[in-house]
Amino acid sequence: MKRIRWSAGALVIPALAAGIAAGCSRNDVPDAYGNVEATEVTVSAEAGGRLMSFEVTEGQMLMSGAAVGTIDPSDLQLQRNQASAQHVATESRVDEVARQRGVIEAQRGAAAAQVEAARAQRSALESQLEIARRNLDRTKRLIDQQAATAQQLDQAERDVRVLEDQLKAQTEQVEAQSRQVSVYTGQLDALTAQQRTAARQADTAGAQVALVDDRLRRTRVVNPSGGTVLVTYAEAGEFVQPGQPLYKIADLSSVDVRAYVTEPQLASVKVGGLAQVNVDVAKDQRESIGGTVTWVASSAEFTPTPIQTRDERADLVYAVKIRVPNDKGLLKIGMPVDVELGNGR
Repeated sequence: MKRIRWSAGALVIPALAAGIAAGCSRNDVPDAYGNVEATEVTVSAEAGGRLMSFEVTEGQMLMSGAAVGTIDPSDLQLQRNQASAQHVATESRVDEVARQRGVIEAQRGAAAAQVEAARAQRSALESQLEIARRNLDRTKRLIDQQAATAQQLDQAERDVRVLEDQLKAQTEQVEAQSRQVSVYTGQLDALTAQQRTAARQADTAGAQVALVDDRLRRTRVVNPSGGTVLVTYAEAGEFVQPGQPLYKIADLSSVDVRAYVTEPQLASVKVGGLAQVNVDVAKDQRESIGGTVTWVASSAEFTPTPIQTRDERADLVYAVKIRVPNDKGLLKIGMPVDVELGNGR
């Protein structure tokens, strides 16, 4: 529910003085005149749709947080189901990519191990080839010295050729396996990008679900503050728009009186000071209720037309707010009252 339009006197300070009954004489001239105000809250629809239920009547007392109505949530529920399904699908995609990444990482690890083994084998062949070449050179020297046979020379040359062929093949194998490792690395990079994209999509889908959940929550009309319903603006079955007023509520257990005093009276008016508010309760019978001054205007204004003060010739007056308990419900919004100012504290 949307809170809008607070009336004057929105500051709510607990009354510090108890109401007392008194038979005030009508011949006594009050210090000031004023009117009763209350903090009024207009509760509005936060969603659009048909008002399926609306359990609010004028004069009804409502507790803060009470559920008082429901706006048709059918369309939003369908949107929520769709968004939830999309969220589940994107979360599954994130898990799938993670599983694929695990497989590729294992394959790359195995290929890298094969590369290391092939390099070790190539290193061993290189050592054997070096030995075979030294043996060939020694055999050639022995042939020159006629200390070796042609058969030995052929064997030495054959050993070198075999090892060179093996070394070449082993080098090609190392290169092929290294390329395979690079392929796996590229696949992992691609999966990393896919995983990030899937994670962002999952976050977006989750945010969409949360958004629809919030909109669904707003289809419930919940009373924001305890008080008395002053007026209703809608009925069950009507189609409402977001922001459309549904009802107005105010806490009347304590009210404010806005009165106006002249400059000479300011000396007897202090925030926290006591005041008496007099109201007619029956013919020739009045009641006096103790109140507490909660606010004094810092600047003067011209006397409002419906307000009288003790000095009727004054052009400029100061607004004063008095917080008054209203346990008996005697004070009504807009009611004119008389004010007797105390000497402060």
